[in-house]
Amino acid sequence: MAKAEKLLHRRQTYRGGLIEMVIWRLPERSESWPHGLKYRLVYIRDRARVIGYDNERGKGDHKHLGEREAPYHFTDVRTLLRDFWADVRSLDDD
Repeated sequence: MAKAEKLLHRRQTYRGGLIEMVIWRLPERSESWPHGLKYRLVYIRDRARVIGYDNERGKGDHKHLGEREAPYHFTDVRTLLRDFWADVRSLDDD
């Protein structure tokens, strides 16, 4: 059986917090991952998730904004990364 291919794994500090982004290409599409990708993008500050995007099994594509969870419409990796960074940078306006 084919394995998932890691497309991206990056950890970096950002404004006193930590960003981690991981994206895998799965060997095949499924009901849980219809676009054939599994991902987890998170911004942690003061040991708490501030922004998070993921698509865990059974929940589909969604994002976490503080304590709030909302659906996320996945289109492609470039847009996913752009949307994640836009939410992270929007915190600078607070």
